[in-house]
Parts: sequence; structure tokens; C-alpha cells
Amino acid sequence: MKLANLLALTAAPLALFAAAPALADNHASTETAAAVPATGGNGPALWKVADEDTTIYLFGTVHVLPQGIEWYDATIANALEGSDMIVTEIKMDPASETKLQQLSMSMGMLPSGTTLRSLLTREQTTAYEAALAKIGAPPAAFDQLKPWLAGLTLSLIPLMQQGYDPNSGVEKVLLAKAGTKGQGALETAEFQLGIFDGMPTEGQVAFLMEAATGMDEVKPTLDRMVAEWAKGDADALAAIMNEGMSDPAVAEALLYSRNANWAEWIDTRLDKPGSVFIAVGAGHLAGTKSVQDYLAQKGITVTRVK
Repeated sequence: MKLANLLALTAAPLALFAAAPALADNHASTETAAAVPATGGNGPALWKVADEDTTIYLFGTVHVLPQGIEWYDATIANALEGSDMIVTEIKMDPASETKLQQLSMSMGMLPSGTTLRSLLTREQTTAYEAALAKIGAPPAAFDQLKPWLAGLTLSLIPLMQQGYDPNSGVEKVLLAKAGTKGQGALETAEFQLGIFDGMPTEGQVAFLMEAATGMDEVKPTLDRMVAEWAKGDADALAAIMNEGMSDPAVAEALLYSRNANWAEWIDTRLDKPGSVFIAVGAGHLAGTKSVQDYLAQKGITVTRVK
């Protein structure tokens, strides 16, 4: 699948930029402001599920954004401020992020005596080293990383260099606005990283090579997603997401099964009074087999608020 799609579907990879802190520091001066995608319409979409004593808002996020996009409006603010708690894909407080970075390195390291490039063919090595050269990294930069972690890092660094900023990501803003409200999570960091770490070696290598050869495509695709998200066009966003969903098994693991699990969580939460603001990757709230589709199968009505 396209790497931009993957970054839109999981929150954990963005914390993995810290897996190569020296490289990040080396490139701090090369970052340039990302062009803000043209926006219009009513702003990002917001949905609501409610019964007599429970209200659950569903807000689709973009985990990493360029600076300068104004999306936090009165409707979103009222929904968040009126909620008892905010729920994200994974816990995103400083302590959890530190744990995630440590976990990514413990899960993402190759065994002693094995190097990343030893897993590649000669042709793959040439393409991979060319990608490293594009970001100013030496050939051995990620030799101790498993292919999946190297692939994620190789995808994220160019985005940061081109002005995308995890600190401008929607969850970061929402959590700051939420202040002392209670925080919850639908998944654990271990689960999300396990999706990548559980791939067989050949699958990880294929993922790495897609990152290496498709490096120049990530930002344009993410720009398109951000533009449709900011307009609130869920159908157009779903169409872009579907472009990268060529592997049914990957789509099931990264999208559909998780959507079904989250719909089950929402169904159960409706049994408890109160108000909850759920913020998850926008791709989960668009297209077929979305969270809304699975809720509809349970007879639960979802209303679009904006």
C-alpha cells in the first residue's frame, strides 16, 4: 500500500521519527515550509452517535500536518469542550510517547550479526542506498534496524524536511485543548507496532523498497489527503485511500478489522452515561467498511454534525 495511506491510518509511526534522533538533528536546518494544501468547504467532518444518556463524537484526524492549516472551529471546540474525555488510537501523553520510542527500538532492531543490507539483493541495495543519499544519510545509517522500521523512518524524514510537523498533528492540538480531561485509547502501542513487526521478512523488505523507491510520492499523496480532509469531503478522501489498498490482507489488518473493533468499543461505551470525543485517523471514518458502516450493521445510527 502507499506509504502516505499507511501514515494516515496509524498514529504510532510518527513517534518513530525519534528512532533516528541524530539524523533528525542533522537535518533540522534543511526543513522548509510545506505548501499548505488549498482548502475550502465546511472544514473537517465530525459525526455523532447518541442515545438517551450518552453522546460519542467521531472526528477524523491527520496525524501529521504542515503548519498554517486552520481547522479547529467552534463546532469542533463545542464537541470537545462538552465531552468528559478524549479517546485517541493510542495514548499520546509524554510518558507514553517515550515508552513508544523505546518499544520501537527494542522491537525494531535486527539480531546481532545481521544487517539490514544483508537482507537485500544487489539491485535492492543500490535503490536503497540511493534513497539514503537523498536524505543525506550514509549507507550504513539503518543497518541495525529491521526493514519495517527503516522503511517507516525513510518515509518520515523527507516529510519533516519538507515542512510536515508531528507537533502540528490534529491529535496533538486536540489533547492540548482538552487540558485536564480524561484520556483514553482504543489500542496499545504494542498492538500498532506489532502490525509491522509481525510481517514476514520478505514482506518487510517489500515495504522498505516501496519506501525507498516511492519517497518522492509520499508528500504529494499526503497533500491530496490533507486537502480533502480539510474540506470535509469524506468520499474523496476514501477514494484516495482506496488507491493504495491493493493488498486485501493489508487492508484487513490495518483498516477493516480495526474499524470493526472500534465499532464494538463504541457499542459497549453507549451503555455508560456521559460524553466522549473520539479522534482517529480520518481514513477509518470514510469509505466502505468504515467505523460508521460497522456501527450501522449493529443498528446504531451515526449522524454527521459537520
